[in-house]
Order: sequence, then C-alpha cells, then structure tokens
Amino acid sequence: MRYAVIALLCITAASCGSRNSAPDALPEGVLAGVGDATLTRAALDQAIPTGLSPDDSTRFARAYIRNWIDTRLVEDIATRAVDMDEIDRIVQQYRRDAIMRAYRDRMFREEQQSTTFSDSLVADYYSRHSSEFLLQRPLIKGVYIKLPDDARELPAVRRLYRSTRPADIDRLEKEVLGSAIHYDYFRDRWIDWEQAEARIPYDFGANPADYVKTHRNLDVSLGGFTYLLEISDVLPAGSVMPLETARPLIEDRLMAERRRAYDATLRTRLFDRALSRGTLRLNCDL
Repeated sequence: MRYAVIALLCITAASCGSRNSAPDALPEGVLAGVGDATLTRAALDQAIPTGLSPDDSTRFARAYIRNWIDTRLVEDIATRAVDMDEIDRIVQQYRRDAIMRAYRDRMFREEQQSTTFSDSLVADYYSRHSSEFLLQRPLIKGVYIKLPDDARELPAVRRLYRSTRPADIDRLEKEVLGSAIHYDYFRDRWIDWEQAEARIPYDFGANPADYVKTHRNLDVSLGGFTYLLEISDVLPAGSVMPLETARPLIEDRLMAERRRAYDATLRTRLFDRALSRGTLRLNCDL
C-alpha cells in the first residue's frame, strides 16, 4: 500500500515537472529537494503509518512532503537571518546537558540499591514538614453502597449502613454481598471526596466540596439505583494531610534529595579521578 501511494505521487510529480520544466531533474528515488537537502521515497515510506486507507495514506504523504518542503525553506531563509554561531552554541550546550543528564540517570539507577524509604524516615520527614502538606480537597471516611431499587435487601441495608456496631457491620456485609453493585467500607481509611462524588450521579451544588461540611448521609434513588453514603469523618480542604496521604509526596521529595546528594558525590568523584589521572589540569584555585 505504501509503495502504491508513493508511486502515484511520483507519477503526479513527474507530470507536474514536465509542465514546469524544473532546471535540475531529481535523481531516481528522490521526491523533493531544497538546496542540498533531499527527501527520498524510502524516508517517506518509513514515515507513513501502517493501517491507513489508500486515501488517508495519500493525504498523509502529500502533507508530509509539503511540511518537509516548508520546513527546509524556512530553515534556508532563517540560517541567513539569525546568528548561527549563537544557535550552534545553544545546540552544543543542550547536547552537553542532555549527555550529562543521561549519564547521571544511568549511574543513579545502577548504584541505588533501593528506591524505597523506611516508615521511620517518612514519619520523621512528615513530623518536620507536615505544615507543607495541605489538602486541596476534603478527605472523608465512611461507607458507600450502590444497589438496585428493587433489591430485596434494601430495607435492611438502610437500617444497617449507618451503624458502627461490629455485629451490624458484619450483617451489613452479608446483606450487600448478594445484590450490591458497589460496596466500599472506608471508615478505617481516608479517601478523596472526589472519589465518592464521582460514583454518584447527584447534583452536589455549585461547590460540591461544601457538601461534606453540612451533610453526613445521602440516600437517593437515581436511574433505578439507590445510592447510600455515610460520612463518619471529614478533613476539610486546607487541613494538614494525614501521613499516609502525604507519603507519596514525601517520597518524591526524599528521592529528589537523594538524587541531588548523589549528583554532588558523582561530580566530586569524577573531579578527583580526573585530577589524579592528569585528565584535568588546573591553573587556578577552586
């Protein structure tokens, strides 16, 4: 398919060329040329995605060729209009930075024995920086249940889902096993309010997060399903995050600190090694 498309384009280009009588004929296998740059059939063939229809392949090929030409024409003019020495300096600096990053990333991965952090280290960091980890949205604890409106267990579930008695909780779980679409008991952990909100197709108002300030229970029937939500505890937006919620953020910070410390060690190691081997020569005091 690709070759058929390219062949068609070549035939079209040849017919156009006979009308325009270009001064220099392009070599076989070359589709376009701008200055010393050329676009070959092989390059276009590699660029065309597989699985396209013949029409889509033709459109892609034409657009690709035109974009290639436009880019080279702008580049040709730009090289005479801008300071190419400055461009070369920027490119070289970018290349050096990219090489350094790639090398440091590789060495860091190879030399790190573990990317995990102990509970005590995370807890210590949290105790010293907890004021920096504030909630953007409320967290809640509670119970969430979704079941059909005609579920036989619905009356019993309604009586039980707000209870905190262990016997009622055990009975609730037995009642919902047979008919519940969703059942989540999270009185023992915090979840983002938006997780609960996203499960219930209910209008929580202009600022849904405010709902948790004044409501602790929801019992609503929508689209043939009953949604039950019991909120046993709330941490409002602006509160300090619980440790487990903050843990991923703390680990990101600890990893960044570890990485900075490693980079400093690596630089010192390479510096000292170069001095000892004579690769680095200095005529100044550092």
